[in-house]
Amino acid sequence: MSSPAPQTLLHENPFQLLGVSPRDNRQRIVEKAETRGLEVDHERCQQARAQIVNPRTRLAAEVSWLPGVSPSRASQIVRRIAEEPQVVRGETGLPGLARANALVAAVESAGLCRDVDAEAVTIREIAVLVDRLDLEEIRRDINEDRAVAGFPALASVEQLEEAVGAHKRRIREVIHDALDRLPTSELIAVMTRAAEASTDGGEYHAPELMDALIEAYATEAHAFLETEATNVDKLIGVAREVAAHDGIALSRMVDAIERVTRNWDRVAQPIQLSLKARGLEHEESVRVAVAIRSLSVDLVNQHQRLDESYRLTRLLQEVFAEVPEVVERVDADAHTLAEMADDREEWLREISYQAEVGILSKRTLQISEEGVSWASKRYPLKSISRVRWGAMRHSYNGIPTGTTYTIGFGDKADESVVTLRTQKVYSEFVDRLWRAVGPQLAVQTLKRLESGEQLRFGDAVVADDFVILKRHKLLGQKESVKCRWRDVHVWSADGAFIVGAQKDAKVYAQMSYIDVANAVVLEFVITRKFKVAGDLLSDLLRSE
Repeated sequence: MSSPAPQTLLHENPFQLLGVSPRDNRQRIVEKAETRGLEVDHERCQQARAQIVNPRTRLAAEVSWLPGVSPSRASQIVRRIAEEPQVVRGETGLPGLARANALVAAVESAGLCRDVDAEAVTIREIAVLVDRLDLEEIRRDINEDRAVAGFPALASVEQLEEAVGAHKRRIREVIHDALDRLPTSELIAVMTRAAEASTDGGEYHAPELMDALIEAYATEAHAFLETEATNVDKLIGVAREVAAHDGIALSRMVDAIERVTRNWDRVAQPIQLSLKARGLEHEESVRVAVAIRSLSVDLVNQHQRLDESYRLTRLLQEVFAEVPEVVERVDADAHTLAEMADDREEWLREISYQAEVGILSKRTLQISEEGVSWASKRYPLKSISRVRWGAMRHSYNGIPTGTTYTIGFGDKADESVVTLRTQKVYSEFVDRLWRAVGPQLAVQTLKRLESGEQLRFGDAVVADDFVILKRHKLLGQKESVKCRWRDVHVWSADGAFIVGAQKDAKVYAQMSYIDVANAVVLEFVITRKFKVAGDLLSDLLRSE
């Protein structure tokens, strides 16, 4: 028992249904319709006959057949499509429309061949063939058959335009349906390969059929892309929350952002390629990329997270290469980050230091990228919230007995204090400690003041726009005096940083460098503020 004929545009064509060719005359068509009506559906045969004996309605059947191909070869091609549809792809020497119709019928008969590269090649070839159809050539081929069959010739290509346009739409529906039958992952891969090949990576406009297929794909992919874009936004939000205090959690969030974004882009790529080739931007891609880039910029500017920022920038370069607007911005970011990485390497060399302290029982004092450590305690650089240091000279009966050097550093919960006898170790370590954490402590102090906090340093209470000092009296309690920053001056004396009122020598506050945490930070901030216009210490945050 023979298998039923496939339902394709060719096998359903009136010429194939009746077993006639475009070169058969009316009498032959009528006779075959009566004979075939005894074998298959009689009404269908009569409808087919009516269509192809009428010169006007006949055109749709001619366009969807194999114009320009001899009747014997046309019958052979149709038979081979039913038996071995993939073999038809190797047919050569066919006119453009005939080859397009044969390939479309092969796709209808067997579906796409489940080989991603071959599927993409087939779709691209059909799209190119349809895009390059020569109406004058088609008119000539049809008229040659009509002349033999005795039907009136087509006078102009204008008579063809409507029929060919309708046929193109049917071809698009066939390819779309074949793609829909593929597993999702394979569909995405095929559309991506076909889009890449059709646009040469987004450099040239794709054939009209390819753009139409991608537009339909974009419509169906919209819900997925929207959901994944929302997921990226949520992950970015979490990354911002943990960036300041949890490097491990931040790294995990960056991993998740990369995973979701790559999955998102895998689906979006065909759309990006098509739009790029037309000189347009994929708005959803730009939105996702801008959100990720914003996180990348904030990570490096606000939290000095250079590694995570670089990872996000590299991700953007890789997955949004088809979006010109994104590429331009991100390439500039990558250049900046590369310069920052060089600066960071130099900074790491500058802060790295290690010394053995003690005579009998030696302990290690060290500073590196991992943090500051003394003996068994280690403080990550990001965790350090206070520093203090200074030297104290000692004497006995007026005779100098030496100098001790004190260094203190710690986080919010704990502090380590190192006492040294060697000035060289003290100076070298303090210099590196300030390079490592001084700027971040200054920024943190300024941000706290900007938010409205008032901070105590020894006798002084510091606010963003004023400082409360003490009026020193010979007898009685000290009196608090509020001064604007423009009304004070600063100096150092006897191992202390001093802030005093310009017009009253008795109004001042002093902060011992050894005893008061972050006195050196306050000195750095105030002395820098005097060089910047404005009434607030936090104006420094907005200065160059």
